[in-house]
Amino acid sequence: MIEVVGVRFKNAGKIYYFSPGDLKLEAFDKVIVETARGIEFGELVIPPRQVADEEVILPLKQVIRKATPVDEQFVEQNRTKEKDAFQICLKKISEHQLPMKLVDVEYTFDGNKIIFSFTAEGRVDFRELVKDLAAIFRTRIELRQIGVRDEAKMLGGVGSCGRILCCTSFLGDFEPVSIRMAKDQKLSLNPTKISGICGRLMCCLKYENGCYKPDDKDHCFNSQALEGDKLIEILDEQNFQIENVYSPKANAKQRCPRKGEKPKGKSEKV
Repeated sequence: MIEVVGVRFKNAGKIYYFSPGDLKLEAFDKVIVETARGIEFGELVIPPRQVADEEVILPLKQVIRKATPVDEQFVEQNRTKEKDAFQICLKKISEHQLPMKLVDVEYTFDGNKIIFSFTAEGRVDFRELVKDLAAIFRTRIELRQIGVRDEAKMLGGVGSCGRILCCTSFLGDFEPVSIRMAKDQKLSLNPTKISGICGRLMCCLKYENGCYKPDDKDHCFNSQALEGDKLIEILDEQNFQIENVYSPKANAKQRCPRKGEKPKGKSEKV
């Protein structure tokens, strides 16, 4: 077992494990840590706890110190510089006529790197753009192409349910979502009904999927959810082909007639 703390760098962002060292840390403390991108400012969301060695990637980096009010002011200054950098980058993209959409600009805490996130339909040759940005800001420049889900997470918005997007408010990671989940839950397969504002399948299809059991066979059920002898009795009165109706007594591989479909041949009484 190893003692760790969980640190998050963005709202609803991924949680990373760090070693607390000798520091006395509590939840919601602001901390300064060293990451692969450099020195970063984050919020401690998981207080010190013991986890199994296989749950972390060793060697585990250590929290440098608690953040001070001066550090928080420095972060706010970076936020202001990010807005200016966003406008400058937009202008340069227009000058180079690049087929890309700028989504977000982020300064690392120490200011040694600026990360420009963008979306594009294909590969973009942005080498000249990087040279121009490096000459203006005189620091390391990283252009990162992201997907539409990440774009929605960064920009935020309101879903069809009327609530703030899950990815913006609390989802740390994107989990795989498939059309099979919508089928198992008997949802409409209309893309406009089951897609989020990112154009991909809604993440919330995953939430209740475990409560549904997929059908064993390709059965057809009456829209009134009638079962057994009651369903057979009603269809018999309507002169449907009873032998093709799914019931415990019927052949499971046969389907029931669709709504408005005329039965073929003579109907048989049960």
